[in-house]
Formats: sequence, C-alpha cells, structure tokens
Amino acid sequence: MSHPLIERLTATLGYPLLDAAGFDRQVQAQPFSVLFFAGDPKRFPESLDVAVILPELVKAFPQLVPALVAGEDEAGLQGRYGFAVWPTLVFLKEGRYLGSLSRVLNWGEYLERIPAILAGEPEDLPRIPVLSLDGGASSSCSQMEASEP
Repeated sequence: MSHPLIERLTATLGYPLLDAAGFDRQVQAQPFSVLFFAGDPKRFPESLDVAVILPELVKAFPQLVPALVAGEDEAGLQGRYGFAVWPTLVFLKEGRYLGSLSRVLNWGEYLERIPAILAGEPEDLPRIPVLSLDGGASSSCSQMEASEP
C-alpha cells in the first residue's frame, strides 16, 4: 500500500526506491544515506508526516542521500537495523549503520539528533538469522536483540 505523499518522494523528487537486490550496492556507494522505512501508511499514519519531513531534512543536511525502501523488502531489511517501530529513518555511512530515528519527532529534535548520529562511528553489527513462521530464514537481528528477554 502506498500513498501520494510517499510516491512523491520517488516520482517527483527522484529518491531511489531500493529493493533487496540493489540495496547494498546503492548504500555502499554513498558517503551518507538516510533510508525511509515507511511501512503501510494506513497502519502507520505517521509515515505520511515523515514523507513530508524527509525532503526538509535533506535540505538541512545536504550530505544525506535519501532513499525509500521498497515495501515488499522492508521487513527483511528491517532486521539488519534492529528497529521495531514504524516509520523509521536509518542513517548509514558508506553502507554501515550509524543510527536510526523512529516515528515523528519535533523539528528541533531532528536538528539536534541527526548531527550526533552522523558524527558517530559506523557499526558492523553481527547478524543472527531469524526464522520466519514457515520455518525459512527471513531476516536477521543483532546478537544484542537476540539476547533480550
């Protein structure tokens, strides 16, 4: 499920729509990426707010190369970054994880938290495969998440 505000990001603003097949190549080629995991806007209406805020964040932080994660691949790619709340913006440096921001924040919080995220050291989190309900491997999580109760 999509929405015109989310479609505007790719159709009008030209943000790439990343699927699992081209994901790594795209994000590793960018000094700094911000990935928008929107989810279903009917289920997560805050995604529409983030779809409006994201272009403003890119103006405020021009070093960020934005991309939208394809809906059919969001769940599988979400496991790499360990967030559980939608929508989420994931920040990467040359494809390596810097941090994430979930839900809608006040503008001042974005202006305060994004520079701190971008100044951090990228992480290579070890991944543990997670089995889907049908028994097949579907995604992964970090060791820290796997050890939480």
